[in-house]
Amino acid sequence: MLIGALLVSLQALALDFTPHGTQPGLLWALEEPDACSSCHRGFSGTAPEFMPHSTWSGSMMANATRDPLFWAALDVANKDFPGAGDFCLRCHTPPGWLNGRVVKAVGGGTSGPGGASGCQLTGDYDNFDSKGNDYSGLTCHFCHRMMPTGPNGESGFIGNGNTWIDNTTTCTNPDGSQYGGPCRRGPFTYTNGTLEPPHGWVKSEYHEQSQLCGSCHDVSTPDTDEGPLKTLVLEGGVATTRPMPIERTYSEWNRSLFADTIYRDGMGEGPSGVPAFARAQQCQTCHMRSSQDLTAKACNQNPDGSRTGNLPVHEFVGANAWVPGIIKVEYANNVTGFGREADFERTITNARAMLASSANVETSILSYTAPTAGSAGSISVRVKVTNLSGHKLPTGYAEGRRMWLNVKAVSATDAIVAESAAYDPLSAELTLDPQAKVYETLQGIWTPGSPGECKIEEAGKAQFHFVLNNCIRKDNRIPPLGFHPVSPGDPNGDELRPVGYSYPETSPGSGTLVNYDTTDYTFTLPAGTDRPIRVDAELKFQISSKDYIEFLRDQAITPPTIPAENTLCAGGPGRPFDIGPQSASRGEYMFALWNNPTYGRSPPETAGNASTVTTPN
Repeated sequence: MLIGALLVSLQALALDFTPHGTQPGLLWALEEPDACSSCHRGFSGTAPEFMPHSTWSGSMMANATRDPLFWAALDVANKDFPGAGDFCLRCHTPPGWLNGRVVKAVGGGTSGPGGASGCQLTGDYDNFDSKGNDYSGLTCHFCHRMMPTGPNGESGFIGNGNTWIDNTTTCTNPDGSQYGGPCRRGPFTYTNGTLEPPHGWVKSEYHEQSQLCGSCHDVSTPDTDEGPLKTLVLEGGVATTRPMPIERTYSEWNRSLFADTIYRDGMGEGPSGVPAFARAQQCQTCHMRSSQDLTAKACNQNPDGSRTGNLPVHEFVGANAWVPGIIKVEYANNVTGFGREADFERTITNARAMLASSANVETSILSYTAPTAGSAGSISVRVKVTNLSGHKLPTGYAEGRRMWLNVKAVSATDAIVAESAAYDPLSAELTLDPQAKVYETLQGIWTPGSPGECKIEEAGKAQFHFVLNNCIRKDNRIPPLGFHPVSPGDPNGDELRPVGYSYPETSPGSGTLVNYDTTDYTFTLPAGTDRPIRVDAELKFQISSKDYIEFLRDQAITPPTIPAENTLCAGGPGRPFDIGPQSASRGEYMFALWNNPTYGRSPPETAGNASTVTTPN
């Protein structure tokens, strides 16, 4: 056992988990978000709900390095494969990583003890987003310096945070004027002097395209300098050389009709009679919606209304309405200064609105036998869920994330007489009755033998070993419109096809799957149930299951234990911290937050609902 652990540690020391793209050591350092806020944030007399800094600052992009769930998962990754945290932190703290404060130091060598655990980062969880704070997440300057190719024409990458960053020290504007530092890259050309920014700029079509988002929102096993850390094992133990696909949000979009640029509105229909789109729907279309506010502007120096209908707000909103509320309270000292409490609340509100627009739920009665005073009745219903989003439903980080259908038969007196997938908010337990439908992907570790299996449990408890997983046990998430899992680079659709479930094709042989799922339920109605009977169906979404939160805690306290954060990072910059986990491990801290009544144990959010009622008799 000790020899095996030693071999893994030695192997990890020899691996480069982040060999591609721009490496640490920028000629011009990333500027801090607070420097951008003076022009790009709404203050007194302006409407902050559309300004770039105001919308960014409450998002999970801005708080990717404050997210306590991330830190607990990072510790498990490092425990499973020492050093793997370098791979995770590259996306979650670009300033820290590019400035040589994770594992790789500027100019070669390593950053110091605990770099893969984030122990060499400067700043603190509740510091302002000012100079030297590595906890500022994905910053303005990082995204607006991203390039589609390398400085010498090197190919661009999709996935794993393998980004190219403009690393020049001078920007030449389109008019020939020069500014110190690299150009800010964005999707606009400025021809009006009143709108032209007082810094270097260049139009970037890349910033209008989903490929930019795909640089982080496709995640595979770490692509080390010696090849993929884990390769995908298919059902039945069939080994491949394909890197294990962990998240595929960009690829899901890319193989959907949302990415199709061929069909145009008013010029016919897409495949199988699907109504055509006016143009390809990029990630930015939904996640950076354009502000229609009559006073919308991008900069405080611009006239009110100068960008109405042409200002992509920087909300980057997804489905996470839980963690922003935790960060808002836990790190309220400085993070919520300058009115950022409202920014977090706006993120939560927008996440719920995004969820509500992601799906359509329909119910219909298939058969019904009315209960009487002396005999039971029955009702059979069909629930149809249609995915309205541009990727699988749900998508993104798989561990602990799920959707399910809660279906109830309700009497005329509003008594629940039958239910599938009941959820208890006090215990955070989801009842998995025989009819329960849960949409999720379950990844595991292939265990050979007779029979071999994709193992997703340890000692009867769910396991979530992010960097060790090499197989997919289940993926029944609902495809997006026009989804075709097969591509030239993946002729069997191994990375994206459903696993342990099937969706029909839109037409035989099309290779395109439907974007909806139907489930039939049959409930017994007790004798004497007051009529009419109403059937309620709700599609629920949860960021983190109880199983996942308990797994993170258990990993922290199970030998070899993960130390308390200040112990783990003893000697690091600014340690010991007086906020965050402190004398607890990150896994125990996350469990304590989850268990705190203030935060509601990752309460499920409603993504859609429908009801149908029987006739009175």
